[in-house]
Amino acid sequence: EKTMANITIYTTRTCSYCSMAKSLLAKKGLSFDEIDVSADPAARQRMRVRANGRHSVPQIFINGAHIGGAEALETWLQTRKAA
Repeated sequence: EKTMANITIYTTRTCSYCSMAKSLLAKKGLSFDEIDVSADPAARQRMRVRANGRHSVPQIFINGAHIGGAEALETWLQTRKAA
């Protein structure tokens, strides 16, 4: 049995890629912590530091490792299935 991944996703309210990433996770039954950086400059700065300077959203972290955005999440989910 696979253990649940610890997933954090940084989002904004108006980001379609964020919505897509969240629905992908929900479809897979994976829970995640969402950090909305829309009106929180401090959280956005923490995201930027964690994501090596990237400032676009979503920025997704799995088990503490930065995997990237929505496309990277799709790839991660596909490789996870195969594992």
